[in-house]
Amino acid sequence: MSDEKRPEELRSHQWYGTEGLRTFSHRARTRQLGYLPEEHLGKPVIAILNTWSDINPCHVHLRDRAQAVKRGVWQAGGFPLEFPVSTLSETFQKPTPMLYRNMLAMETEELLRSYPVDGAVLMGGCDKSTPALLMGAASADLPTVFVPAGPMLPGHWRNEVLGSGTDMWKYWDEKRAGLIGDCEMQELESGLARSPGHCMTMGTASTLTAAAEALGVTVPGASSIPAVDSGHDRMAAAAGLRIVELVHKDRKLSDILTAEAFQDAVTTVLGLGGSTNAVIHLIAMAGRAGVRLTLDDFDRIARTVPVLANVRPGGQTYLMEDFHFAGGLPGFLSRITDLLHLDRPTVSYDTLREQLEGAQVHNDDVIRTRDNPVAQEGGVAVLRGNLCPDGAVIKHISAERHLLKHTGPAVVFDDYRTMQRTINDPSLGITPEHVLVLRNAGPKGGPGMPEYGMLPLPDYLLKQGVRDMVRISDARMSGTSYGACVLHVAPESYVGGPLALVRTGDSITLDVEARTLRLHVDDEELERRRADWTPPPTRYERGYGALYNEQITQADTGCDFEFLARAGKVQDPYAG
Repeated sequence: MSDEKRPEELRSHQWYGTEGLRTFSHRARTRQLGYLPEEHLGKPVIAILNTWSDINPCHVHLRDRAQAVKRGVWQAGGFPLEFPVSTLSETFQKPTPMLYRNMLAMETEELLRSYPVDGAVLMGGCDKSTPALLMGAASADLPTVFVPAGPMLPGHWRNEVLGSGTDMWKYWDEKRAGLIGDCEMQELESGLARSPGHCMTMGTASTLTAAAEALGVTVPGASSIPAVDSGHDRMAAAAGLRIVELVHKDRKLSDILTAEAFQDAVTTVLGLGGSTNAVIHLIAMAGRAGVRLTLDDFDRIARTVPVLANVRPGGQTYLMEDFHFAGGLPGFLSRITDLLHLDRPTVSYDTLREQLEGAQVHNDDVIRTRDNPVAQEGGVAVLRGNLCPDGAVIKHISAERHLLKHTGPAVVFDDYRTMQRTINDPSLGITPEHVLVLRNAGPKGGPGMPEYGMLPLPDYLLKQGVRDMVRISDARMSGTSYGACVLHVAPESYVGGPLALVRTGDSITLDVEARTLRLHVDDEELERRRADWTPPPTRYERGYGALYNEQITQADTGCDFEFLARAGKVQDPYAG
């Protein structure tokens, strides 16, 4: 390779190539690992950060994929080292993996900084893993490639194709409505998730891996390859090949994660009808890259980009495997090139323009044309008003149309457990016109901002055929969810935001077209209520939870830790 770095130019050289006792020790311990000098000395050292775990079904195949990455690294003349890092399993980790996103980000940053590493391959895909890995890597700022875990196979039940998450919510409501029974649920239990990989709907995982590809940190087409497809193995090997080239070119993550790249990622997410969770994560990721990204950027861009991906839950029909074979993200992006910054670099090409050359769409119903969109505007709207002075979001394309402008009386729940226990109580008198309000479910109040935002409807309304109501909370919701759910209300109720002052019976108006959310209570009454408000008790008295409570920022600024999000340099360690 003509631009190959000399050994002394590699970051790992200070561990392996200098004189002295420490260097002798580093070499001796590498011999202890069983490596010959010619296997690693003078070669780029590539860290493979693997979020594999026995309890993370989204990542259970990544142990094997890491071998493919290593294969690519060896072929390109590098030296691969695999690092196990925290696994954030959306299915099992409580109260929510969002509580631990910043922990994985810290782990990623510090591993890359403290070891003899010249470049990194990040392996993840389950919802919080993608932003966590990229946040930490952005702070460390080495050459980096991201390997998405890939979507699982489509679910199947009898003669229906199932979408993980989306159909879970649907059929759970059908069971509560008395329309299906335990036998059907047992069949669904075995048919909903049929293989390794993350959710195969356009949920948070698919949205964020697509955002990663749009940012330019994956090899082209990587984000939609099914997890068990042989193409996924080849993609992992290609990432291993590519990262060695990036080290030699000294193309760091900061060269890729530009302001233009984040604008294109927002455009992509909105045009895919992607998850509302991407709003929080992209703002946090941008902050780590030194790029200012705000809720207003999302709302501005949403008005310029149509939804073209007919993928559930924002679309009506298809799943990620269909999207992949219809052209994947390159095909999708080829239809919105006028909205993108085509002259910025990616990990694979000098410009995005080159990367998209020759990209095609093979099914116009999966990836729609501009004159036949799923929706005329991007799939997420940002709301403002006296109930959310710092903003809130709604995925309006997945809500029933008649609820997008709605006024109704509030029914307020102070916490999720109380809501679960009382939602079916007939004495509450809940009707389809009511507005369900959940508070103390935000970043501090949750804690960790759990996916509680798709509040369940009362059983008796489900039995009447009601399937959607206006719901408001400072929580998040799963990207696989749907409904007229107003989320991420900021500031959250736990810190005294206006949501803390709402009382059952108060009138609330949601107007998506006007982008407003308003509580119809006069300012004097709100001030009286504020004077009577008492802060809730502290969630954690010690440990990581206490650090989280002390440092976490609000939803509108990305829920990063203040000490991680702030500007400032960190010196490389002295290895001698």
